Amino acid sequence: MTKGRAKNLDYDAIGLIVGVLDGWSGKLTWDLLIDAVEKRLRVRYTRQALDKRARIKIAYQITKERLSRITTSESRQKLSALELAAFIQRTNRLEAENIRLRAENEKLLEQFVTWAYNAYLKGLTKEYLNTPLTRVDRETTKMHLREPKNWSQ
Repeated sequence: MTKGRAKNLDYDAIGLIVGVLDGWSGKLTWDLLIDAVEKRLRVRYTRQALDKRARIKIAYQITKERLSRITTSESRQKLSALELAAFIQRTNRLEAENIRLRAENEKLLEQFVTWAYNAYLKGLTKEYLNTPLTRVDRETTKMHLREPKNWSQ
C-alpha cells in the first residue's frame, strides 16, 4: 500500500508548525522538524513543502539563530564560570593573606608594646625613640685600592 500525498498546509497547520518552532530546544534540522510535525499533526510533509511557506521558513531561520545564540551564551557562561573560579581562587588567596597579615600585625604590636615598656623602664623619652636614624651616604663611599701584592716574591 502506498502512502498518498499529504494534505495541503493550511493556515492552522502553519500556525501549529510555527508554534513547534517557537518552543524548540536542542538541535534543529529539517528532518527533526519533519518528524516533530508528523508526531503533532499526524501528517508527514517534505522539507520543500515546509520551506515553501514564508512563515515556516522565517520561523525556522529565527529558531536556528536563537539556538545558535543560546549555544554561544552557554560557551560564554563556561568562560564566565572559569573566570568565576579564578576570581574565587584569588579571593581565597587574598583572604588567607589578610589573615596572615593580621596575625603578623598583632605580633608586631605586641613587640612594640614590649619595646615601649622597656624604653619607659630605661627612662627613654618618646622624642629620643623617634630620633631619625643617621643617613648613610652610599654614593660617597670610596674604595681604597691597595697595591696588589706580589705573590710571586
